[in-house]
Order: sequence, then structure tokens, then C-alpha cells
Amino acid sequence: MSDKTSGCIGLVELPQLKLSDPDGNDFYSLRKWEPIVSKQILLSSLEAGGFETKFINLRDGDYQENYGRIAWKGIELTKNYVGVEIESVDPESCEVWCITVNFTLYREIAMMVLKHLASKGKPVVVGGSDPFADPQIYLRNGASVVVKDKSGAANWALFNYLLGKGPKEALTGVVLADGTQYPNSKKPLHPEDWPLPSLDVARQCLGTQYWMDPFPEHLKPIGSIFPDIGCDRHCDFCQTPTYGTGYRRMTPKRVLEWLDIQRQAGAKSVVSVSDQFLGRVIFPDGRQEVLDIMKGLREMDLTILWPNGLELRKMTLGRGRNYDSTDLTPDEELINALYHWDGQKGTLAGGLPAERPVFGREAYAKLLPWQQHKRIVKTVVRAGIPMIVYHMIIGLPDDDDESMLRLEEALWEIYDEVKAINPSMVFQISPFVISPILGTPQGEIIRKSGLLRFDDPALFAGFWTASVDTKHLSYEQVSDWQFRLASVGDSKNLQVPQRFRTLPDEAKNTEKTAVSV
Repeated sequence: MSDKTSGCIGLVELPQLKLSDPDGNDFYSLRKWEPIVSKQILLSSLEAGGFETKFINLRDGDYQENYGRIAWKGIELTKNYVGVEIESVDPESCEVWCITVNFTLYREIAMMVLKHLASKGKPVVVGGSDPFADPQIYLRNGASVVVKDKSGAANWALFNYLLGKGPKEALTGVVLADGTQYPNSKKPLHPEDWPLPSLDVARQCLGTQYWMDPFPEHLKPIGSIFPDIGCDRHCDFCQTPTYGTGYRRMTPKRVLEWLDIQRQAGAKSVVSVSDQFLGRVIFPDGRQEVLDIMKGLREMDLTILWPNGLELRKMTLGRGRNYDSTDLTPDEELINALYHWDGQKGTLAGGLPAERPVFGREAYAKLLPWQQHKRIVKTVVRAGIPMIVYHMIIGLPDDDDESMLRLEEALWEIYDEVKAINPSMVFQISPFVISPILGTPQGEIIRKSGLLRFDDPALFAGFWTASVDTKHLSYEQVSDWQFRLASVGDSKNLQVPQRFRTLPDEAKNTEKTAVSV
């Protein structure tokens, strides 16, 4: 990693975080070999702009280094990074460096990488959701620039400027180390105009691991696609509405061009990490776009996974509208297109963003009433998808034991109804604890409330380590409920971290508890 290239931009993928207890149980699922999404888009953009790039994947190794410890629930947790030794990268081997930090969870690791790359005076560009929310902490620790434009419109002018090939006046959507801010372009770059990856870039970004362990061999390697940006919703727990891009989607033609490159690069399956793939159905031709994309994907013999989930309300004949008169009948043709699996191809796995399907649903305007929610879920199951991860959020300020008991009862209810339709389906509950994501209304409310117990990013930003009290429960009690709810359904499959497969004594009560509602 020391061959020097004049004018080269080094794009660095961060190592993975490993958070472990004294028994060696991991609190996060180590997935070093997942497909690489954001770098595929950025590499393609820079190559199309005529820049020379070098991709360095610091996930790709078995080196492990401890960088801290923290006490949580009376347990000493060890923080390690896993992959390639950071110090092995020659900070003078590229003219400009670029790292992406999309999860606050990785902030400490990102700082280690940032300080090392900046140690010889080369400029380091930092982008992603965490620096978007708090650019100053990265600038104070050595970043030359933080990118605030999430659409990609800032890229070419920025790197031309850093390489001495373009004027400072052309900059948009960035913050410089001296505090100078350049506002976003009035016209965000549309995903339709993102340059297509070369086959070489697509191959570098393929993966062999996702959710299931082991992942089916005949569906490897795994490609990735990001077919839209932004969201038509404004949920207060999510940062996406703050990006300023609006909701923008690729046309079916462009989506299929991206998918075909994944196929040509060798992918047998693809993950779509869309912010809101079904946002397109609110437009007159959007429903047909979904049908055309899914038809084209199957004709390429590609399998798809929806890790972020698809909004259930948009799978109704009312297309997600929030009026009292909205028709919440399942759109069976659309659902079948999205979730059909014939045993060989189609949709292998998907997340369902249940968030709070019963008590607490009022906090999320996009959610369906419980009976209509179950009806949609059962229609999804009938489409044949073999694996579902049922996402929800617990630890809301008003949560108490009674509301958690009601939620547990509802989870067993929907699990039993799903299994009655397809006994062989894997239906896993993923109860994420609330995270005060920076820059979101919910994050600000939690911080001002005094309920946040830990400000360590490896804890509060991790979803599997409760760090917030409710008005009625301590963070320890919230954590106990998380373990208990994770035991509902098929807890030994898919993305439950290792620690949640070996439940502590206080969470082993998995008897179905009847509660009158």
C-alpha cells in the first residue's frame, strides 16, 4: 500500500467494528464481505469525471486492534476494529484521500483513519451521513473538507480544486477546514445522471455476505444498487428528509442498466439499499415502473434482497396516502412482483419496517392500523418470499412494561399467522433500540430530555446496545426487553448479532404472555 501515484484520489472503506463482552460474544454482526454500495457510486462518478482513483478496502483482512473499553449494564465491552491495519496505508501514496462515514457507530474508527491519512499533509475529504450532521468534529480532527451535498453534485468541482485543476469559486455543497461554507447547488444531481460503473468498479464492490450466514453459494457474488435518493416522508427519527435533495428516482431503464452491469460483473443476486424505493408509486406511472423493474430483474436471472425494507402503506391500492378515505386494500399484483420467489429466483429476503405496529404507532404517520398491517404482511408471505426480517423500534419515551407486553403479544400473534401460511419461512424479529441520530428531530428531543445515558457512538448509535431511558424504564430494562423480543420468531437466523443468539438469563422467558387490550 505504498506505491505512490501522482494526482490519484484514494477512496478508503473503513474497517469493521467489533464490540464484544468478556465471553467473546459480539454485539454487532461482523459482515466484512458485504457488497460496497456508496463507493461504487463515488468511484463511478470520479472515473466519469476523468479522475484517477485507487480503492482501498480496509475491511478486507483479519487484523484486529483494540481501541477502547466501556462499561455498559455492568459489563465491560471491548471496542476493536477488524480488517486491515490502518497504519499499513501510506498516507503519501495518494494526492487526495476520501472516506465515507454513513453511521455514527463508526465515528471513532473514522477518526483514526482520518488522522493517519492527514498525517503527511495530504487533503482528506470526508462525506456521509455522520459528517453531514456534525461537520465540525471532523474538521477539528484533520479533515480538509466535509461534503454536505448528498446527491454527488459537489464531487467534480471539489476534487478539481483540491488537485489544483479548478477554481475555488466553483465549489458547492462543502465546508472547508477554515470554516468557509459553500451552499448546495440549487439543482441536486439526479440519480438518473449518476454515471454507470465500469465492470472493474462493479467487480471491486461485489460481496459474498449478507444477512444469512452462510449466504447461499449459488447466489454469490452479491451486487448492489441505489435506485433513488431522498424520501417523500418526514419521519422524525430519520436523517434522510434533511438532505435537501427531495425524492428523486431512476427510470426503469436506468435501474435495469445498473442491474445489468452487476450481472455482467458476475453478480447472481443484488441488494437494493434504497431510501424509499416505493416512493415512485405516488406518481402516476410509478406503479408500472415497479412492475417493469421487477420483470427486468427476473429476466436477468437476478435475485434481490430489500434490507432496508419497503413501506407497507405504499403496497395498498391507496398508494400510501394518509387520508381517512385511503383504500388500504393490499395491491396483490404489486406485492407479488416485489416478493415472489419460485425457489430459484425472485426475492430471497426483505425487511419489513413495522417500526411500532401496535402501541406507539402514533409516532409514525406512514404506519397502518394493526389489522390492515397484518393483512399486508400475510399477502407478502403468500407471494413466496422465504425470509423476512421484521424491524421495529423500542425504547420510545412513553414505553413501559405494559406496552412492551402488548407488543410481545402482537409479535407472537403475527408470527403464528405467518407460520400458518408458510411453516418453512424464516420470520425473524429485529427489535432495534431507539437511537438519537444526529440532526433528526427525535435525536434532539432525546438529548434535551435528559434520557440519554451514554454519549459513546459505539453504544448510542448501534441499535443493539440500549443507551436511552424511557419515562418508565431504565436503559437496562429496555435492553432486557430487546433481548426478550428478539427471542420471538426465528431468532437464530439472519442478522441477529451473536450476543442475541445466546440470551442472558433475564431474557429467557419466551412464554407467550396474554394481555388484555
